[in-house]
Amino acid sequence: MTGKVILTGAGCGSFDLITLRGMEALRGCDVVIYDSLIDLRLLDLAPQAEKICVGKRAGQHSAKQEEINALLVEKALSGRTVVRLKGGDPFVFGRGGEEILELKRHGIPFAVIPGVTSSVAVPELAGIPVTHRKNARSFHVVTGHTADNCTPENLAQYAKLTGTLVFLMGLNSLEAIAQGLVCGGMPADAPAAVISNGATRFQRTVRSPLGNIAEAVRNAGLSAPAIIVVGDAAAFDFSATYVPPLSGRNIAVVSSGGTAERLCAVLHALGAYAFRSGGVDIEEEFTPGIDRAFSALGGYTHIALTSPNGARVFLKKLREKRVDIRSLNAVKFAVIGRGTAAVLEEHGVFPELMPGEYSTAALGELLAERLGENSRLLVLRSEEGSRELNVILDNSNLDYDDVKIYRPVYRPAEALECDIAVFTSAGAARGFFENGGSVPAGSRVAAIGKVTAAELERHGCAECILPQESTVDGVVQSILEAVKCRDSED
Repeated sequence: MTGKVILTGAGCGSFDLITLRGMEALRGCDVVIYDSLIDLRLLDLAPQAEKICVGKRAGQHSAKQEEINALLVEKALSGRTVVRLKGGDPFVFGRGGEEILELKRHGIPFAVIPGVTSSVAVPELAGIPVTHRKNARSFHVVTGHTADNCTPENLAQYAKLTGTLVFLMGLNSLEAIAQGLVCGGMPADAPAAVISNGATRFQRTVRSPLGNIAEAVRNAGLSAPAIIVVGDAAAFDFSATYVPPLSGRNIAVVSSGGTAERLCAVLHALGAYAFRSGGVDIEEEFTPGIDRAFSALGGYTHIALTSPNGARVFLKKLREKRVDIRSLNAVKFAVIGRGTAAVLEEHGVFPELMPGEYSTAALGELLAERLGENSRLLVLRSEEGSRELNVILDNSNLDYDDVKIYRPVYRPAEALECDIAVFTSAGAARGFFENGGSVPAGSRVAAIGKVTAAELERHGCAECILPQESTVDGVVQSILEAVKCRDSED
């Protein structure tokens, strides 16, 4: 059975400029064939998919267009749903039309999802409107080089246009473009601007009269990708006056999937460039011990959950085994902290027991204090759960079953490049460093709690940002306070 190809505009720069339709396509595809200019965080939306980078960046090695066409055909003919993820919009100098012609030749179904084009969005984010009433009633988008890497052939004709000129992929030809426009009759003092790495945390803008723009850009050391804007509209500066509190901060999150996703989303909303690195994936366990425990849940007086991941797996197993939550109306739930409680509460389960300090030891002490001789406890947790809990429960002579319902699988780690690295569990920290991860000198480290901080200290991270409450919100608040303090010191 033949699959299909969805040509999808990734938008320009930051991952959150993709459309909702584009996000849904990524979540449902089997293969992503992507350009090098996309924000790699978009690939996290398709954890299930095969991912193939085909480059497409000026001055760097990339697959030839014919090779990309052949790859699209090969993957689609194997019955797979392919997202061809292209920077900006597929039809704005994106060669999307050539790819569609190849698909049509092979009878392969396709769809197109528009993207936010850099020709409008990048000037806009630099404060430049491509149109403005009584000033620029049109705009013209021009490729900065032709197929044989030459400057535009009709600069003299472009110079006579009255609207805004936007040149894409033209940084290497900037001097020739500026000279050609001036020679064609455009005033040398016409406003011009060049925006480098638009819609990213590295965005930089240089403004100068057209006759001097090449020298100004050279002196500033701007790099590709860059967009050139020429015309009266380039004189405006409508740059945003609100700056989010974490703007410009590069924050790595080392965590399990669900927690990492939530933490990155909150940090991103506050202006940070937040990304997941290393961390832990959760693999659900299937054992006879789990089957026995879940077949007799009503026989326990208490169920203890020691992490949000444990709570998620518990709820998933309830659904899989078709256990009606109403049958547990006599069972009391104990959790290690607010994050774990929040997962249960989303499903209408409100824990009765939670320690004031969010740690395994504190949970154990609370259970030892509250449970009596007629109590029967079920502990559901990770395969790497701390023995500290067992020691406390054993010393209290409690009747309990300790059932491991998931195990952590540590992702490959890397040398981070970040301002702040956030670790949300001791296991994530341990796995990160044992799998080759490192934190650069001068970067700050944040831990979700004291146990995680102690693990980080064992790996040389002595000073940690610590929250008052060991939750995602607590970590975010502690980062905001730490950044504010450092900014005031500077």
